[in-house]
Order: sequence, then C-alpha cells, then structure tokens
Amino acid sequence: MNIVVRMATDDDAGLIAGLTRAAWAGKVAASSSGHRETAPQVLAQLRHGGGCVLLADGEAVGSVRWAPHDSAARVWEIMRMGVLPAWRGTGLARYLLEAVIRQARDCAVEEVRLAVRADQPKLLDFYAAFDFTLAAELEYSHANAEQPAPTVMRRCLRG
Repeated sequence: MNIVVRMATDDDAGLIAGLTRAAWAGKVAASSSGHRETAPQVLAQLRHGGGCVLLADGEAVGSVRWAPHDSAARVWEIMRMGVLPAWRGTGLARYLLEAVIRQARDCAVEEVRLAVRADQPKLLDFYAAFDFTLAAELEYSHANAEQPAPTVMRRCLRG
C-alpha cells in the first residue's frame, strides 16, 4: 500500500469536510459539530492553522487539522483527526499524527495539545503511545457545551 500524507490546500476544504463527516459517522456523538462541517468552515480553519490529507493508494482516506492555541502562539491544538471506517484498524491514523508533529517542530512549536472526547476513551492509549500525557489542569478551548468535557492531552516538543 502506498501511503502519502500531504499538506492541505484551500482547494481541499470540501474534501476535508466530507472526510470528517464520513469518518465520524456512527463513531462520534451526533451532537458533535464535526457532523455538520462545511467547506467554508474548514477553509477558515485551514487558513488559521493548517491541515493534512491522508492518501492510501491515491484515495483520500483521512485528514487532520491544527490551529495555534487562542492564548499561546507556540502551542497548537490538533483537531478533527479521522480515518474513514473502511480503513480503521490499519494503523493509518499514526501517519496523520506524525505529520502534525513534524510540521509543529518545523514551525518551532513548543507543545501540541488535543482533546479526547468522552465517547472515545480508546484514543487515550493511542495518543499516549505518541508521548502525549494527560493534562487535567487544562480545559479544551473549543469544547462542545452539549457534551461531557473532553480529556486534554499534551506533548512537549522542546528539547
């Protein structure tokens, strides 16, 4: 299998919105705003931060986005990572996560953070395997008021 992770462009906004909705369908609570994402929303997020598209044998099968933290320029929040259902369990999500970490290091980011939804507890172990640690003292800046508060995890990139 040929795996490519490429940086997202403005032209990918519609593709990424569709990938997110498809990856989250039946997996993430229906009240999540990810189920209602539109290309203009994704485009704004890409322009504020960035994103990647995951290709397997030339087919777009996943995506991820990031943005600078609202109050800390050298901290990025990783958001909306997902792989299509047919590709889950293949280990492809790691390529997305590794791409964000590489990009963050290239941009001299000191820390990356992410939020694990209460309905996705298996992801805690996945992220821990990439040296993310629980950050109970932090609140997720984009939490959905309709859902239980997510668990925030962080990874320091300094040193």
